[in-house]
Amino acid sequence: MPTEGQKFKEVNIAWHNLMNRIHDNPAALEVMKIEELGSILKKANTKLETVQKGLNDYLESKRSLFPRFYFLSNEELLEILSETKDPKRVQPHLKKCFEGIASLKFDEELKIHGMYSIEGEYVEFTRIIDPVASKGQVEDWLLQVEDVMLKSVRDKIEKSYHDYTKTPREKWVISW
Repeated sequence: MPTEGQKFKEVNIAWHNLMNRIHDNPAALEVMKIEELGSILKKANTKLETVQKGLNDYLESKRSLFPRFYFLSNEELLEILSETKDPKRVQPHLKKCFEGIASLKFDEELKIHGMYSIEGEYVEFTRIIDPVASKGQVEDWLLQVEDVMLKSVRDKIEKSYHDYTKTPREKWVISW
């Protein structure tokens, strides 16, 4: 991404320089007299295509690491990846990545303890996830969420199954 960022800066500078020149004399006939106007715009377009391809390749690499990212648009995925220092910023996009998760329960240290469904049901995770330990790699800690989610639900189902024979059905249904 550093190469694409540099190319984008170059295009941005060239665009601003061109717009400043046009702003000084916006008459169409005068604008057409700007030397190499066509080549400036063609070069900028070529660089922008390279930037777009690099960005798409980057997003595809992130999607290959965490396939649930395929449920997100490029804009949503970029928003998630750009906010790596605050894991809570992923919350609005969880519903698209995980059908049953509406939100995650974070503590003050940004560690994840469990998940909430859309209906407000809470399932505590069998282990705590530390997104900060992933050092900005959102896909790493989301893979951990996926793994712990499955293990936690399996654990709750097993515990409820064993409790079924020991507890009257009316109490069992309410408690589980």
